[in-house]
Amino acid sequence: MIDLERINSYMDRVAQSEMTTFIPEGQRLKVGLDLGTAYIVLVVLDEFNNPVACEKQAANVLRDGIVVDFPGTLRIVKQLKARLEERIGRDLTHCAIAMPAGTESSARTHQYVAEGAGFEVTAILDEPSAANSIYQIENGVVVDIGGGTTGLAVLENGQVTAIYDEPTGGTHLTLVLAGNYRIPFAQAESIKLDFARHREILPIVKAVIEKMATIIRRNIDPFKTDTIYLCGGTCCLTGIEAIIERETGIPTIKPENPFLVTPAGIAMNCLP
Repeated sequence: MIDLERINSYMDRVAQSEMTTFIPEGQRLKVGLDLGTAYIVLVVLDEFNNPVACEKQAANVLRDGIVVDFPGTLRIVKQLKARLEERIGRDLTHCAIAMPAGTESSARTHQYVAEGAGFEVTAILDEPSAANSIYQIENGVVVDIGGGTTGLAVLENGQVTAIYDEPTGGTHLTLVLAGNYRIPFAQAESIKLDFARHREILPIVKAVIEKMATIIRRNIDPFKTDTIYLCGGTCCLTGIEAIIERETGIPTIKPENPFLVTPAGIAMNCLP
């Protein structure tokens, strides 16, 4: 089992770094670039993995983990990088990147974006494995549900033995809400992000979450999996873990703030 108290405390510090710039310890800064379907995120850690600063921006320049608007993606990453460098007072020169599991063919494009923004890419990961840099589990399944995809990494004795990914994520929840309420996508997205309305919308999007659970169940061995660990922005939806646990029959856990787990884990893997 993961140490949820440790993880929640750490992720709270990462979230604070969106508004507060912390003084880094040591000389080296580690950067994680997460190009997501719904958000682009840059997280900066010091060399001891203490959070320093974080910037994010909602974006519509990727589809299911694949860059579809290269100039738009590059522009956003440059802007986030410039804001962070101004906040920290130092140049950011190196970063790690990650792709949804199973989309490794997009790694070159992601790397071109990072390099175009002035980074040297020192590590390339799959997103669930990056998240496990935070969770540090030995055995179980890490499931990263982002805006476009549901990806998972199966871990045995601390090693990733299999990764899977399918295109179902938070965007699909928003589309269902837009259709149900007969409202524009952007308005439906705002409803989805409103924690006060999660109890109201959960029955509406339940079928999509059950599909996510089916993806997980289909790609794991229930006799070898004792726990499912969730992360990713879509997992912020209150009650999502209960539906996945019920559909898979496997205990399912998420931290209080699952959104920034993967970007912070990516940053942890940034090499000198």
